[in-house]
Amino acid sequence: MIENACFEDTGFSYTLSLISGKYKMVILYCLMEYEVVRFNELRRYLKNISDKTLSQNLKELEKDELINKVIYPQIPPKVEYSLTLRGKSLMEVIDKLCTWGEKNRR
Repeated sequence: MIENACFEDTGFSYTLSLISGKYKMVILYCLMEYEVVRFNELRRYLKNISDKTLSQNLKELEKDELINKVIYPQIPPKVEYSLTLRGKSLMEVIDKLCTWGEKNRR
C-alpha cells in the first residue's frame, strides 16, 4: 500500500543520494572511461567546474566508497582517483543510462 510506503526507504532513493548533483555521475563516468585520473585531468574534462566544487564532489564520492584517492609523496604532490569495486558495480547502472541515451537521442 502506498500510504505506508516512504520513498526515502527505497533502494532507488539510496542510489540517487550517492550520485545526485550536477557532477558526480560525470566524474564516475570519466573514471569508468579512463580508469585512473588526476585532479587536473578531471577539471579539464568537466570544463566549467570550480576547484572547490570538484574537491567537494570527490570527497563525497570517496566517503561513499565509490572512488579511491591515492596520494603519492612527492613534490609537487600527485593525486590519482579511480573507481572502487563498489563504484565499478555502479557502472552497470550508468552504462545502461548511456545505452538508453544513445537509443533515444533526438
